[in-house]
Amino acid sequence: MTGRILLILALVSPVCAAGEPGIVVKSPMAPPAWALLERELLRANSLACERFCAKYVDERGYLAHTIRWGTLDGPDDAIETFFNWTLLHALGGSDSLLGMYRKAQDGHYRQYGELRTTLTKLAENGAYYKEFITQSDWFHTGEGMRAFFQYGLSAPNDPVYRERMRRFAGMYMNEDPEALNYDPEKKLIKSFWNGSKGPMLRKATLYDWVGDPVPGSFHLMHSPEGRNRLVEMKPRYPKMLAHCTEYLDSVGDNPLNLSATALALNAYALTGETKYRQWIADYAGAWKERAAACGGNIPTTVGLDGKPGGEFNGQWWKGTYGWNFTIFDGEIEKIAHRNYVWHGSWPGFGNALLATGDASYIDVLRRQMDNVVAAKKVVNGRTLYPAMYGDPRGYKYDGKPEWYQFSEMLPYDRLTEIYLRSMDRQDLERVPKTGWIGYLEGGNADYPEKALESDLAHVRRAMEQVRNDYTSADTRLADYLLGMNPAATDALTNLTLGGYFAGRIWTLHSRFRYFDPERRRAGLAEDVAALVEKLSSGAATVTLVNVNPVDPRTVVVQAGAYGEHHFDAVEADGKTTPVGGPLLTVRLEPGSGTRLTFQMARYKNPPTLAHPWDRPWWPAK
Repeated sequence: MTGRILLILALVSPVCAAGEPGIVVKSPMAPPAWALLERELLRANSLACERFCAKYVDERGYLAHTIRWGTLDGPDDAIETFFNWTLLHALGGSDSLLGMYRKAQDGHYRQYGELRTTLTKLAENGAYYKEFITQSDWFHTGEGMRAFFQYGLSAPNDPVYRERMRRFAGMYMNEDPEALNYDPEKKLIKSFWNGSKGPMLRKATLYDWVGDPVPGSFHLMHSPEGRNRLVEMKPRYPKMLAHCTEYLDSVGDNPLNLSATALALNAYALTGETKYRQWIADYAGAWKERAAACGGNIPTTVGLDGKPGGEFNGQWWKGTYGWNFTIFDGEIEKIAHRNYVWHGSWPGFGNALLATGDASYIDVLRRQMDNVVAAKKVVNGRTLYPAMYGDPRGYKYDGKPEWYQFSEMLPYDRLTEIYLRSMDRQDLERVPKTGWIGYLEGGNADYPEKALESDLAHVRRAMEQVRNDYTSADTRLADYLLGMNPAATDALTNLTLGGYFAGRIWTLHSRFRYFDPERRRAGLAEDVAALVEKLSSGAATVTLVNVNPVDPRTVVVQAGAYGEHHFDAVEADGKTTPVGGPLLTVRLEPGSGTRLTFQMARYKNPPTLAHPWDRPWWPAK
């Protein structure tokens, strides 16, 4: 950086949001390599998505593949193909991304509305009813809704989206008489299988999981042959059924259902109606109490009586995808350990934190990890941690539940989430100081450039696959194209927002978000790049730069993805400027840039998806 940073207090009335403070940056800054890479990644991502869409989405919005019901390669995988396209737009990708996503989402509802099954009733009249999956588990439902949840970041005023979100949330608040998924007295979702047709209050069948076979040969991504070989489905079908032989327990609540809180969170952030926040607090609060009753362990099954393990004689570790979900997978003919407790509880308690600002939801996750770490053992000098709890099938068992399936691995991505939400340095002690976290801690100085270059390489490889793809729609199932999605957003989320995603069910937790007031849209303004350099409990440092040497640019900086945080003040070049809200407008003169350190209070404001220029009506907390 050359020259002295000059901050001029100003009310930038054409671009500021209803009296929000603004600053003008005039200090020259030669575009850093990371800034140019960010802008190139946004450009390349957007162009790659346009080429992908042109090849694989037809004029109706239908994805070019063979439709089928099932969790292995069914409707959730088809729309998951676009899982981060709406996030890419919210980061600053091209305007075309939203149009392509809307076309694909609406086409998806129509395409899978045409599906008919005979072996399961779940899709006998289509996979969707009232535009929501008829019945499924939230591991798969959540995967299929990732792009839908992030769409509100960019288009909160879309009336169709607002109506859908309210309607979908209502299916879990008993506002739809055909979808009474929730017991408000026991504060539980009644089944592992739930949706627009209500809860499944019976055991699932193999056909509920796998669907009907379809004629033809396909690239079966879940099979040993994978994408590189055509496999005739009908001879393979018995193996597909064998995959799910032990997946049939359904009645009662499951921590995966905590992901349904994303519907209420988004409805709350769209409307400000407190009933959604209250439902989240009630439901997540009940799970908090259940975990406490199980010694700090999040139970993986809750009976219709509201008690952990109620459908399994009190064995709270049972249930599909539970702590004790050690099964024989007949497809691969091996014992498999599939505990998915992290996939619902981490997103769910995170949503509760955003909705309420109550940090005790982080405590539930921390105590769970305390229990896992406390069960460690040292073997031949190696520290091993358990992944499972209960009856260790295939191991010595004396009739008592125990921790088992030990390895050197901890779920470090989930530990990272705990730290980033608490910003407690003791939580950081369990997180490896590598990659992005290492960079934030003052190491890995070249990490931003390497991470962005890696994501650009992903775009390049994906587009090479697209160009060389020799398959046809009649040989592709829903999960084939998911692996070819060219959009790469992880580095941009880390570096520009100070955000982090783990797992497959998303809510954006970040320290910053940006808006372009001149184009009235979400995302970094044209030619603007951002680098989050340091995070602490009460402060965050970000460098903003305008790589355009000719024209000025203006960007609105928001405290948090949903304005849930609060800027107290901002400091640059030794000068501190009061802010006193979740928004700051920054005008960057041509070729200028600066490092901004914000003093901030986290989780102080109610979450909102309203854009800054629509913010005056939003109620104070």
